[in-house]
Amino acid sequence: MNKEILNALNELEKEKGIRKDVVLEAIKAALETGYKKNFSKATNFSIDIDEENGEYKLFQDKTVVEEVENQNYEITLEDARAIDAKYELGDIVKIEIKPKKDFGRIAAQTARQVILQKIREAERESIFSEFYGRESDILTGVVQRESKGNIYVDLGKIEGIITTSEQIPGEVYNPGERIKTVIVEVKNSGKGASIMLSRSHPNLVKRLFELEVPEIHDGIIEVFSIAREAGSRTKIAVFSNDSNVEPIGSCVGNKGTRVKNIIDEICQEKIDIIIYDKDPEKFIANSLGPAKIVKVTASENEKSAVAVVPDNQLSLAIGKEGQNVRLAAKLTGWKIDIISESQEKENSSGEVL
Repeated sequence: MNKEILNALNELEKEKGIRKDVVLEAIKAALETGYKKNFSKATNFSIDIDEENGEYKLFQDKTVVEEVENQNYEITLEDARAIDAKYELGDIVKIEIKPKKDFGRIAAQTARQVILQKIREAERESIFSEFYGRESDILTGVVQRESKGNIYVDLGKIEGIITTSEQIPGEVYNPGERIKTVIVEVKNSGKGASIMLSRSHPNLVKRLFELEVPEIHDGIIEVFSIAREAGSRTKIAVFSNDSNVEPIGSCVGNKGTRVKNIIDEICQEKIDIIIYDKDPEKFIANSLGPAKIVKVTASENEKSAVAVVPDNQLSLAIGKEGQNVRLAAKLTGWKIDIISESQEKENSSGEVL
C-alpha cells in the first residue's frame, strides 16, 4: 500500500461513488486472508491501514490467560502487562508483527485486485441503475451474435438479449445490423445487469408510433390498446383529444410515410389503425375492420358481443385462421362472435317458431 493507491481511492470516490472506507475494509479483509493462507496456519491476525499515508501494520490478536496452552492465540497476564499495565485476564492484546518480505508484494497486488473488483461492481451497479425501471422503453442497438437461438444486441454499455420467444417469427438478425427493441425485463444477477429485449412485444409498435407520430408523443392522440401477432398483423386503437386532429390520418402520415416507416421496421407486418370509441358496440365494429359490420349487440355483464356482417364479408371479418376476430377480441377485451346476415335471419326464424 502506498500514497498512490490512496489517491486512486479518492478519485474512485469522486468519479464512481465508491466509498473509500468500503474499499479499505475490503483490502484489509483480503490482506488478512492472504497472510493466513500464505504465511501462517493461525487465524488470529488483523491489519490496520493508515488512511493518511497508506501504511499498514499487521497484528496478531492474543487472549490474556493465566497459563498459556497455545502461543499462537494466548499470552500470559505478565507478558501482556509488560506491553500495557491496564490489561486484565480475558482481554485481547494486539501484538504487532513484522510480515515476511514477500507479503509487501502480495499486499500491493491484493490492493489492486480489490480496487479493480470494486470498480467492476460499481460499474455493474451503475448499469443496472441506468436500466432498472425502464421496462417498455425503446432502444436501438447493434446485432452482435446469435447463440442457442438467442440474439445478443450491443446497447453501448451492455449487451441485451432477445430470446427466441421475443423475436419476430421469420426475421433474420445479421451481425452489424441496427435494430429497435423494447426492454421487457431488467434483472440484477451476480454477474451484473441482464437486459431482456423484445421485437415481438406490442409495446414495440406503440413506441414506434410515438417516435413517428408527433401527435402521439405530445399526447394529442392517445393509444388506447394494441393487439399483436408479431410478424403477421397488429391492430392499434387510437383516439384524439383534439377534434381538429384526425387520429388515423395523423398515424398514417402524408402518403402513408409514417406508418410505412413502422411497417419497414417490423418486417412488413400489417397494421390496422382503429378508432377507439367509448361505446363498446361502435368500438367492436371498428375493431373488426376492414370488414363492414351491419350491427353489434353487446352484453355488458358477460363482456361478450355478437357482430353481424354481410354474407360476403363473413370470411373477411373472421380472418385467416380466425386472426381478425382474435385480434379484435384482444384489442377490445370482449369476447366476439361473428355471424352473417343469413345466419341472423335463420336464428330469428327459429326463435319465432
